[in-house]
Amino acid sequence: MIRLPSRTLGVIFKNPDAMHIKNNDIFERMLLGGLIKNSDPQMAKVWEVVSQTIEMSLALNTSSTIEEIRARLGEIIGKEIDKTTTIFAPFFTNFGRHTKIGRNVFINHACSFLDLGGITIEDDVLIGPRVNLTTENHPINPSERKSLILNAIVVKRNAWIGAGATILPGVTIGENSIIAAGAVVNKNIPNNTIAGGIPAKVIKQISGAE
Repeated sequence: MIRLPSRTLGVIFKNPDAMHIKNNDIFERMLLGGLIKNSDPQMAKVWEVVSQTIEMSLALNTSSTIEEIRARLGEIIGKEIDKTTTIFAPFFTNFGRHTKIGRNVFINHACSFLDLGGITIEDDVLIGPRVNLTTENHPINPSERKSLILNAIVVKRNAWIGAGATILPGVTIGENSIIAAGAVVNKNIPNNTIAGGIPAKVIKQISGAE
């Protein structure tokens, strides 16, 4: 049985910064993390971006060259992707605007990034096929379940995520670390380690890491 951390079970921890931007743009509040109610008066702005992303994803996933894939994904995330980075189609995202991708990154086929809460992929990261990164969760209470609980994911420099792994909200994968294929990661993974299993646990240290 997977024991998820409290933040992924709908327990909401108030971000002190959120108190100062209560009435600010919903996208800023999303990146701070925590609860975004389904009834939020600015939720229509989110759905507008989602609709645009669905439309642009068709062009992305029918692209015929690496250069075209890079350009189409850059349009979705709103930032130019460095020419040293390679992404294979199909690639799936429900939003895109809250994804940051560094230099010399490799993302294999059929990965899914649910990035409402923010996804950062640092330089030199390797991501295997069918990897799922999700920053989004929902409250336990059935009456509130269509609301969102958001927590950012960070994949640090030179990390490697194996095929079919799932990274859950709020997780940081440490520098140089490896996530074994099929792992479900529900807590931070330290630098220079190998982790695997469900839920993922550190298996060994990586010796000689720079």
